[in-house]
Amino acid sequence: MLNSGDIVEVDLGTPIGSEAGLRRPAVVVTAVGVLRGDPNVVQVVPLTRTIRSSGAEVYIEPDDDNQLSAPSAAQCQHVRSVSITRLTTKQGNVGPVTLAEVREVLGLLLDL
Repeated sequence: MLNSGDIVEVDLGTPIGSEAGLRRPAVVVTAVGVLRGDPNVVQVVPLTRTIRSSGAEVYIEPDDDNQLSAPSAAQCQHVRSVSITRLTTKQGNVGPVTLAEVREVLGLLLDL
């Protein structure tokens, strides 16, 4: 079962313009109550190893829990809904503090 904050490998397909795309890790941001219902679609925020000074991205340092191989940034500006069939492997979890930071940035971007 997926949990909020899980890092999963996702196939985002061929990008157009500046979209995040291809196969990459992403953070599951779907609410745990929704995940308990075994949804067909989940919301993810793609990760990149290209670190920018952007208010729309959250920096993530690799650790034993998230199992990232390099410093990464959660690209909140690229949040999207994807079919669970696009998800392959689960590698770790960003933890509650980083998940809260990602959700806070999403809230700002979406004016919630």
